[in-house]
Amino acid sequence: MTLRPKKSKITKKPEASGKVSDNGAKAISSVTGESDTVIGPSTNPATNLIIQDIAMRAGGRLMRHTFEKGLLRGRYGGSGAKAIVENRSLAQTLVSGLLARYATRSLPGAVIIGGGLVVKTLYDRGRSKRDAKRSGDKSLKKMAED
Repeated sequence: MTLRPKKSKITKKPEASGKVSDNGAKAISSVTGESDTVIGPSTNPATNLIIQDIAMRAGGRLMRHTFEKGLLRGRYGGSGAKAIVENRSLAQTLVSGLLARYATRSLPGAVIIGGGLVVKTLYDRGRSKRDAKRSGDKSLKKMAED
């Protein structure tokens, strides 16, 4: 019994500079599973990716601000909550964004950041309720005034 190497199927993709007829495009997509159509408003896939990224980030920001205002509205009222959320400093925004990114990238990052948040919560609960509320109110009032 002799062993023969298996024949491999080699498919050629169309040249970038040449046009492919409709029949040729159908044949290629049936063999490779790829299509030459680009989904999105632009014919350039990179542009569509940028558009999608901007839309996702803007939607995420709107949703985040809505939730934050909802959390603060009960204690500080609608205008106070809006002022607090919108007057956050650049440093606070960057630090919270970096910590969130670090926590979502890896399991050790999630454990470290989550553990830090648990420690901070326990520290706040260990202080008297009056001191904790006074400290939080002072910080948020300063943000609302800026």
